[in-house]
Amino acid sequence: MRIEDFLNDFSTNLGNHQQFLLNALLTALLTYGLGVFYTKYGNAIANRKSFGNNFMFLALSTMLIIYIVKNSIALSLGLVGALSIVRFRAAIKEPEELVYLFFAIAIGLGMGANQAVITLLAYILIMSLLIIQAMLQRKNRMRSSENMFLNISTTTLKTHAINEVLVAHFSSVQLKRMDQFDGKLDLSYLVVTDSVEQIIKAKDRLIELSPEVNFSFLEHSSPAI
Repeated sequence: MRIEDFLNDFSTNLGNHQQFLLNALLTALLTYGLGVFYTKYGNAIANRKSFGNNFMFLALSTMLIIYIVKNSIALSLGLVGALSIVRFRAAIKEPEELVYLFFAIAIGLGMGANQAVITLLAYILIMSLLIIQAMLQRKNRMRSSENMFLNISTTTLKTHAINEVLVAHFSSVQLKRMDQFDGKLDLSYLVVTDSVEQIIKAKDRLIELSPEVNFSFLEHSSPAI
């Protein structure tokens, strides 16, 4: 193609190119917001920030593909053939991750097909539902109790002194295991707490009684009792 032909084609389709750039900018903004939301409110244990940073580029790539092939059957068939040899082996550890990936892809599909209005409306609706869900989950977590496995190891404290501290700070205390060997006492409890402050206060009180005490808390969520 000669340079004159390229310039003529570019000037002829300038309006389409401007629309593409506008849609791309909107796609970037929407998926950036999606990534920030996922990083802050996602439930996945993995690195949510690193995962959320991929949403923008996934959506823009999808948008570019749809924009190129949407008016050409030949390119569409070629795309099917090209994608048939591409294998994605990234492990999806949480169903939530798959939901957000599909959401990002859907944004790219909508913008690539030049359906900006319906895509924006769908984005507002879905994000509103996600925000409501996140608020309800946070509210439920604040109301729920937590089962904690507490392991204590000491050579100076007596069992009754430890029990008094735990009973004073937790709504339920169950001794699950007690081992004593060579002057060392190891205790394993299942306790129920309603807040992090209770755990901190219990820890501080145990340290006041004996600075050498060793302990560990292991959290397991449970319904409120």
